[in-house]
Amino acid sequence: MEEKKDTTPPVPPIIDQLKEYAELRFKLLKYEAIEGGTSILASIIADLVVVISMVLAFLFASVTLGFFLAGLFHSYWIGFGCVAMLYFLIAIFIRIFKRSLERPLINIFIQKIFKR
Repeated sequence: MEEKKDTTPPVPPIIDQLKEYAELRFKLLKYEAIEGGTSILASIIADLVVVISMVLAFLFASVTLGFFLAGLFHSYWIGFGCVAMLYFLIAIFIRIFKRSLERPLINIFIQKIFKR
Protein backbone atom coordinates (compact mmCIF):
# COMPACT_ATOMS: atom_id res chain seq x y z
CA MET A 1 0.00 0.00 0.00
CA GLU A 2 1.02 3.51 -0.60
CA GLU A 3 2.19 5.68 2.21
CA LYS A 4 0.08 8.71 2.88
CA LYS A 5 2.19 11.80 2.98
CA ASP A 6 1.31 14.54 5.36
CA THR A 7 2.15 17.47 3.17
CA THR A 8 0.25 20.65 2.66
CA PRO A 9 -0.27 21.93 -0.81
CA PRO A 10 2.25 24.60 -1.77
CA VAL A 11 1.11 28.15 -1.17
CA PRO A 12 0.99 30.15 -4.34
CA PRO A 13 3.72 32.80 -4.39
CA ILE A 14 1.19 35.59 -4.88
CA ILE A 15 -0.28 34.96 -1.42
CA ASP A 16 3.16 35.17 0.15
CA GLN A 17 3.81 38.40 -1.69
CA LEU A 18 0.47 39.84 -0.55
CA LYS A 19 1.23 38.95 3.07
CA GLU A 20 4.66 40.53 2.82
CA TYR A 21 3.16 43.62 1.18
CA ALA A 22 0.57 43.95 3.95
CA GLU A 23 3.24 43.64 6.64
CA LEU A 24 5.46 46.21 4.95
CA ARG A 25 2.53 48.57 4.44
CA PHE A 26 1.61 48.27 8.13
CA LYS A 27 5.22 49.03 9.16
CA LEU A 28 5.32 52.01 6.82
CA LEU A 29 2.09 53.42 8.26
CA LYS A 30 3.41 52.90 11.78
CA TYR A 31 6.66 54.70 10.98
CA GLU A 32 4.83 57.55 9.27
CA ALA A 33 2.58 57.94 12.32
CA ILE A 34 5.60 58.00 14.62
CA GLU A 35 7.36 60.54 12.40
CA GLY A 36 4.27 62.75 12.26
CA GLY A 37 3.68 62.58 15.99
CA THR A 38 7.27 63.34 16.90
CA SER A 39 7.38 66.16 14.37
CA ILE A 40 4.28 67.75 15.87
CA LEU A 41 5.62 67.25 19.41
CA ALA A 42 8.98 68.81 18.51
CA SER A 43 7.22 71.75 16.88
CA ILE A 44 5.00 72.25 19.94
CA ILE A 45 7.99 72.13 22.30
CA ALA A 46 9.92 74.65 20.19
CA ASP A 47 6.90 76.96 20.02
CA LEU A 48 6.38 76.60 23.77
CA VAL A 49 9.99 77.65 24.44
CA VAL A 50 9.52 80.67 22.18
CA VAL A 51 6.25 81.62 23.89
CA ILE A 52 7.75 81.30 27.38
CA SER A 53 10.71 83.46 26.31
CA MET A 54 8.37 86.06 24.86
CA VAL A 55 6.22 86.08 28.01
CA LEU A 56 9.29 86.59 30.18
CA ALA A 57 10.56 89.37 27.91
CA PHE A 58 7.12 90.97 27.99
CA LEU A 59 7.00 90.71 31.78
CA PHE A 60 10.40 92.34 32.26
CA ALA A 61 9.58 95.00 29.66
CA SER A 62 6.38 95.76 31.59
CA VAL A 63 8.27 96.17 34.86
CA THR A 64 10.84 98.34 33.10
CA LEU A 65 8.09 100.51 31.59
CA GLY A 66 6.44 100.78 35.00
CA PHE A 67 9.66 102.00 36.61
CA PHE A 68 10.33 104.39 33.70
CA LEU A 69 6.86 105.94 33.98
CA ALA A 70 7.21 106.03 37.76
CA GLY A 71 10.39 108.06 37.29
CA LEU A 72 8.62 110.44 34.90
CA PHE A 73 5.64 110.95 37.20
CA HIS A 74 7.68 110.74 40.44
CA SER A 75 5.20 108.17 41.76
CA TYR A 76 5.32 104.40 41.62
CA TRP A 77 1.58 103.92 41.73
CA ILE A 78 0.99 106.29 38.82
CA GLY A 79 3.72 104.66 36.71
CA PHE A 80 2.52 101.12 37.28
CA GLY A 81 -1.12 102.29 37.07
CA CYS A 82 -0.42 103.60 33.55
CA VAL A 83 1.00 100.19 32.59
CA ALA A 84 -2.07 98.49 34.06
CA MET A 85 -4.36 100.83 32.11
CA LEU A 86 -2.43 100.03 28.92
CA TYR A 87 -3.04 96.30 29.49
CA PHE A 88 -6.68 96.98 30.30
CA LEU A 89 -7.10 98.83 26.98
CA ILE A 90 -5.38 95.97 25.15
CA ALA A 91 -7.75 93.49 26.83
CA ILE A 92 -10.79 95.55 25.77
CA PHE A 93 -9.45 95.75 22.21
CA ILE A 94 -8.96 91.99 22.09
CA ARG A 95 -12.43 91.41 23.54
CA ILE A 96 -14.04 93.62 20.90
CA PHE A 97 -12.17 92.06 17.97
CA LYS A 98 -12.13 88.51 19.33
CA ARG A 99 -13.88 86.91 16.33
CA SER A 100 -11.55 88.44 13.76
CA LEU A 101 -8.49 87.42 15.82
CA GLU A 102 -9.62 83.80 16.31
CA ARG A 103 -9.71 82.82 12.62
CA PRO A 104 -6.00 83.49 11.88
CA LEU A 105 -5.00 81.61 15.04
CA ILE A 106 -7.15 78.64 14.04
CA ASN A 107 -5.54 78.65 10.59
CA ILE A 108 -2.04 78.73 12.11
CA PHE A 109 -2.82 75.71 14.29
CA ILE A 110 -4.34 73.78 11.38
CA GLN A 111 -1.29 74.52 9.20
CA LYS A 112 1.02 73.39 12.00
CA ILE A 113 -0.87 70.10 12.40
CA PHE A 114 -0.95 69.32 8.67
CA LYS A 115 2.50 70.79 7.91
CA ARG A 116 1.61 72.80 4.83
